[in-house]
Amino acid sequence: MAVNPQEAQDVWKDAGQSVIFATFELNRQDQAKEQAAIQEFVDRYQAIIRSLRIRANDAHLKSSLGFSSAAWDYLFPDAPKPKELEPYQTLTGPKYKMPASKGDIFLHLRADNEAVVYEMMSQLRLFLKDYTSLVDETKGFRYFEGRAIIGFIDGTEAPQIEDAAHYALVGDEDPFFENGSYAFAQKWHHNMDIWNKLTTETQEKAVGRKKFSDLELPDGEKFKNAHNVASQATIDGVEQKIVRMNVPYSDPADDNTGTFFIGYSRYWKVTKTMLQNMLDQNDYLLSFSYILSGQLFFIPSRPLLEKIADGDLN
Repeated sequence: MAVNPQEAQDVWKDAGQSVIFATFELNRQDQAKEQAAIQEFVDRYQAIIRSLRIRANDAHLKSSLGFSSAAWDYLFPDAPKPKELEPYQTLTGPKYKMPASKGDIFLHLRADNEAVVYEMMSQLRLFLKDYTSLVDETKGFRYFEGRAIIGFIDGTEAPQIEDAAHYALVGDEDPFFENGSYAFAQKWHHNMDIWNKLTTETQEKAVGRKKFSDLELPDGEKFKNAHNVASQATIDGVEQKIVRMNVPYSDPADDNTGTFFIGYSRYWKVTKTMLQNMLDQNDYLLSFSYILSGQLFFIPSRPLLEKIADGDLN
């Protein structure tokens, strides 16, 4: 059976204008009650999406909902489990680390209208608040021309939209979970004072691309640990790709600025290889950044969400 993007959640489409990433932890006080509550939540989640797409049909609302390995084991102990869904463990390199953080349930909401994102999260909270605690909520936004907060075009290395579903969606290698996706969520804080003191030429060598035109630099003009070198992954001689929808977040008056990295992939091992390569090669971006969190989630297909809502996975 071929991958069918129509059955997937929004894991391969655009990053949106206004964004919320939210991670929750289950209370783990009454397993049966929490299983029933999450069934209702999943059912309501899909209904709320349908309602808001009618109420704000020009807002291009997109959403994805996922579960960590620990949450899957707790909520669906007798069900099959995605082949590559594992507890994310802190990754370590010669100089830097990518820490693991708490998180059971993950939401990635985005729309062209911030009010729509607000309304959806407000409604979803009604069905989560009694059974979970909030780990983190980060509000992201689209920066000028779709650039990262450091001023460079973001997502150039990602697959074209026409090809993206193939890289984001699980295929027949794991039939029960076909059209799902592995999502890795990671929050970076940047020291913008350090970055902004660098010359444009140095910044370009650090990223591996021209800042204005986005043209890739010849290898000899990049730093050896340029971001677009260190973040590559080659497996069995083939360069791998994932779907990135990174967006900036900022409280500028408080000098709290960073990037929320979100990568969707057909295979977790591809994303994991990219992350480890960044550490092993001391990716230049790590020299002025501090990573605050990281967790792996599985994003079920929409038909699998229906099974969860119906209690078929317990």
